[in-house]
Order: sequence, then C-alpha cells, then structure tokens
Amino acid sequence: MSVSLKLARAATLSVVIAALVGGQALMRPASAQDMMRHVDLQSADFTKSVLTRQQLEEKLAGLKDGETLDLSAMALNGLDLSGLDLRRAKLQSARLNNTNLKGANLEGVVLDQAWALKADLTDARLKGSSLFMTQFMGAKLDGADLSKARVAADMSNASLKGAKFDGANLSADMTNQSMGLMRGVLSSANLEGASFKDANMARVKMEYADLRGADLSGADLTGSEMSGVNLSGANVEGTNFERADLNSAQLGKLEGVDKAVNFDKATNLDKAFR
Repeated sequence: MSVSLKLARAATLSVVIAALVGGQALMRPASAQDMMRHVDLQSADFTKSVLTRQQLEEKLAGLKDGETLDLSAMALNGLDLSGLDLRRAKLQSARLNNTNLKGANLEGVVLDQAWALKADLTDARLKGSSLFMTQFMGAKLDGADLSKARVAADMSNASLKGAKFDGANLSADMTNQSMGLMRGVLSSANLEGASFKDANMARVKMEYADLRGADLSGADLTGSEMSGVNLSGANVEGTNFERADLNSAQLGKLEGVDKAVNFDKATNLDKAFR
C-alpha cells in the first residue's frame, strides 16, 4: 500500500474518531476526556507507523521557508524520533504511542488530541506547545520542559520527575462545557522535583500524585483535586490553596507554607497528614 493511501486512511480514521468522541462527549460530558473506550488500541493505527524516521527527516528537510509539515492524524507509533527538531511539524491527532522522542524539540508544536501512550519524551522541549486532550498516560517526560504550554492533557501514571511547568496553563477550560471538563490530569503521576512556578493549576485533577520536593511557588491550585497527594518538602510560597481538596494529602515539611495563599481555605485540611 502506498504511503499516500495510508495517510488518507489515517486521516479518515481521525475524522471517525473525532465524531465518535464528540458524539459521546455531548451525551456524557463527564467522560469526555476518557477516549480509551472508543478506539481499538491494538489496531495498526495505534501500534504501527506509516513512515520511517528517514522518510520523516526527508520531508522536514524538503520544507520551504515558512512551510509546516502537516502530520495530523498520522500513525508514527514506535518510531525512534529522539533528538529530532519537530518545530515545523503539526501533530494534531497524531499517533505517537511508544514513540521515542527523547530530547526532541517540540517547542510551540500543536499536539492537540494526539496519542502518546507510554511514549518516551525524556528531556523533550515542549515549551509553549498546545496539549489539549492529548493522551500521555504512562508516558515518560522526566526533565521535559513544558513551560508556558497549554496542558489540558491526561498524564495519569506518567513519570514527570524534574519536569518544568513554569508559567504553564493546566487549568480547566470553562468555555467549552459541552465537551465536559477539559483540564490537566496528573492522577498518580510521579512529579518528584517538578517545577510549577506561577502555573495555573485551577481545578486540575491530581489525586495520589507524587509531588515530593516540587516547586509550586506562585501556582494557583484553586479548586484542584489533590486527595492523597504527597507534598512532602514541596515549596508552596505564594501558592493559592483556595478550595483545593487535601483529603489524606501528606504535607510534611512544606517550605514557605507561612507565605502560602488561602492555605486555611483548603478543603479537608483537617484530614491531611502533617
């Protein structure tokens, strides 16, 4: 089968998935971010690639000034794209499951609705990128730079040790309620030593996340779901805890807690461990 035909099939599948997800979201807003039930993750579209690394590099090299390589909805699963400069690529709805993107440059890249299950983005550069409804469950983003990125993505069970979210927006999108509550999801993620300086994390979902030693200084945690999180040794100077649910959270040796904002207005503070 030719590459062009495969790309056409991939694009067609993306339209079908979008229709399925959109339709289900309208019927069940609360489950809009759970896309897993609507697709066959064992199919070739989510396990294979329609291009080799060499072919992709040739396409990038052939771009003229100002051109962008549209890889939307393309299956690039399992490829070794480590260290690649992808700043001129559009990866909306792309399939990047189990793809090696270590050290890749994705600054400012649109990855909305992309699939990157168990992908390796260690030390990847994602500054200013768009990650709306992006699926990173089980992915590895240790040391990745997501500063000033829009992260309404699902990073459940992901490894994000030392990742940088400074100035990033992980908050709930309150303008698109027909699709449910789209927001950053960090449930059970390993965020040890991660930095969230001045990040917007209002209504973010991160139950049981490991935030030991994380820097949350100046972050807005208003209304965030933090039951069972481990904040031991985290820096919370200037952090806004208004209505943040700290039920069963571990708050040992917090730094700058005396300078935190609305710490006494956190929900279930009396049920946290100190």
